[in-house]
Amino acid sequence: MLIRAIQHGQKTVWSVLVLICAATSSAETAGVRAFRDLAYVSNGAVRQKLDLFVPETGEGPWPVIVWVHGGAWLAGSKEDCPALRQGLIQRGYAIASIGYRLSSDALFPAQIQDCKAAVRWLRAHANTYHLDPARFGAWGSSAGGHLVALMGTSGAVKAFDVGEHLAESSRVQAVCDYYGPTDLLQMDAHTHAAARTAHDAENSPESRLIGGAIQQNQEKAVAANPITYVTADTPPFLIVHGDADPVVPHHQSELLFAALKKVGTAVQLHTIQGAGHGQGFGGTNIEQMVVGFFDCCLKRATAPSAIATQTTSRASGALRDARAPARFTWKEVCRREGVSEEGRVSRAAFKGPPQIFNRMDTNHDGFLSQEDFNDDTNRSRE
Repeated sequence: MLIRAIQHGQKTVWSVLVLICAATSSAETAGVRAFRDLAYVSNGAVRQKLDLFVPETGEGPWPVIVWVHGGAWLAGSKEDCPALRQGLIQRGYAIASIGYRLSSDALFPAQIQDCKAAVRWLRAHANTYHLDPARFGAWGSSAGGHLVALMGTSGAVKAFDVGEHLAESSRVQAVCDYYGPTDLLQMDAHTHAAARTAHDAENSPESRLIGGAIQQNQEKAVAANPITYVTADTPPFLIVHGDADPVVPHHQSELLFAALKKVGTAVQLHTIQGAGHGQGFGGTNIEQMVVGFFDCCLKRATAPSAIATQTTSRASGALRDARAPARFTWKEVCRREGVSEEGRVSRAAFKGPPQIFNRMDTNHDGFLSQEDFNDDTNRSRE
């Protein structure tokens, strides 16, 4: 994301996403046909366009992966399309990298309305580009992760379908969410110790998205939350998040995972230990996981059960030091905090770092008690 870089001309955590996601592929990439700047809204805004990439050989129809860029809903571009680097074109996918109106141009729900308009346009032109309208996946990171998650959960929300090609569906059949916000109102309460951004602030990206401070405009914030719309017909999800993310708390993905699991949606939450906001996501294991997920959902019509997995990132030592800590038993917490085993410890009174509290507060009630330590995950690792 670029918000602080825009304001201060400095490299900050907000700029990391764009640096990491900068696409190295181009129209000249071997085996790829590129169709650029396709307007998915007639006489629309400059950002209401998409780039479409299809295999140069073969007949199709191709399953489609829609890439949605990040940038705090304030920056970023469809030209930043890391999906092109994953070998998906060579595996027989079409990739559509879509632009959308930023919060400086239009407030929410303009962004999700644009994403859905792009999907409807692609389905309306499926025959022209040899696309398979029954096999659409969505993938995005950060703000883009938020939008693809919303695309997945709000398939039946008619208010987000406006404009042209309304006879076409805007639903997607699979979602890969890279560290996207899912419940704006809980971000500050579960922020990482290294965070520099107050999401509740009036000038935060989330507040600028909805047009006012999120805690003073809770109804609007709830309407922007992907978790609000989770139902039993939500498509399969792969969620990938670093547990040392200082921008979007890892807890945001835990919330979405729990909500999807509760309604029986096929969902995998993959935590990269020590990874930050887009940092530490390199390596073939993550790439293969994403490709395998789309293959399962869009080619073999299967998806994983509700599971949580993790890897250790190759991030820098500083990031590894910032990762979420080991878990302790309730008895050890009582000894460290000086309370009885029948008592409890509030967030304000907790003596350790906030991220340790957040990880141990498994029921998210703002207190540590015996109730939080009744599963096998809270065993001591000292």
